[in-house]
Amino acid sequence: MTKLSIELEQYFSQKKLSDDIRLVDLLELAGKRVFGFLFVILSLPSALPVPAPGYSIPFGILILILACQFVLGTRIPWFPKKLLNSSIKLGTAQAFVQKSKPWLQRIELLARPRMTYICTNKITRIFIGLIIIFMSISMMIPIPGTNTLPAIGIFVTGFGLQENDGCITFLGLIVCSIASVLSASILMVAIWSGSTLIEVLKGYLTIL
Repeated sequence: MTKLSIELEQYFSQKKLSDDIRLVDLLELAGKRVFGFLFVILSLPSALPVPAPGYSIPFGILILILACQFVLGTRIPWFPKKLLNSSIKLGTAQAFVQKSKPWLQRIELLARPRMTYICTNKITRIFIGLIIIFMSISMMIPIPGTNTLPAIGIFVTGFGLQENDGCITFLGLIVCSIASVLSASILMVAIWSGSTLIEVLKGYLTIL
């Protein structure tokens, strides 16, 4: 099977591609490995160690819809027509592919079919889907620090699913667990800080 990094580079370098890459185009490219492939592609912009503002929420929504269907055991994912026709500029997609290439190549060196029951067992797939649902919601929270690590967790988990590598999938779930703790901590601090600010303002108004 062709390496994902090579496949993406070949696909996005084609001269016949239009200026906009639609979700339906990615579904066609994914083929039978659609869930793992899309988890990787949709989490990629937020998982990269470079700023990619504006993608966490829309891609997080797509991942959430995808993960819900993964839990239900759907073989062919369904998206509303409007989302299927949603697009990203070809130049932007090509830039993401180029930036992700070194990271993809590193993880590809480790990937091979092993512990496949993690990727194929119905119970574990439900568990994986639920974890990705929580991570996609975290991706959509508009607070710094709650986007990148969950996206990395989804990226690694999705890559493991695509390669039928249970070891990498399990590693992705560990990253997701760490991301859950970090996101929860950030949210608690944000809520606590917000309530403290409100109390200070109330005290100030009382004095006046």
